[in-house]
Amino acid sequence: MPYLVAAVVLLGVLCLLNLLLTVGILRRMRADALRSAGRADSLFALEPGAPVGEFTAVTVDGDPVTHRDVTGVVGFFSADCAACHDLLPSFVGRARDLGRERVLAVVGGDDPATVAALAPVARVVLADLDGGPMARAFQNEWTPALYVVDEDGRIAATGTRIDRLPVPAGRG
Repeated sequence: MPYLVAAVVLLGVLCLLNLLLTVGILRRMRADALRSAGRADSLFALEPGAPVGEFTAVTVDGDPVTHRDVTGVVGFFSADCAACHDLLPSFVGRARDLGRERVLAVVGGDDPATVAALAPVARVVLADLDGGPMARAFQNEWTPALYVVDEDGRIAATGTRIDRLPVPAGRG
């Protein structure tokens, strides 16, 4: 019986050691991936103060949008993103408070429910799953991603939660 207890304890210790090493390796791999992408501490390529790149797009209402028209909150959503669907109610609430002209949402993929929820409170641009020209202008590679763009077309803040972003200053 004492051999059985010793074997179980040894197996438990080895499993715990394996878990600790795995977590350490995963943390190291994530840090290396971010560092190699030139972003040691952030998942956003455009940091506050950086200008938004040039782009032209068309909203679901048929209105043209360019980089010169964007001021306020810009949100990137994806059809196959559970976190995007979780963020949607709070994003819609903030968009309602800010006004439709100060909120732009980019929806990647085919997601009619998300577009229907966003269209009354935001200008909505449909894109391929890669985000299209707007994602390239913001150098955005993941969703959900939120940006606050100031009056000069520069990034004022970035984040993944709307409640942690500052309220953008209004035009005029």
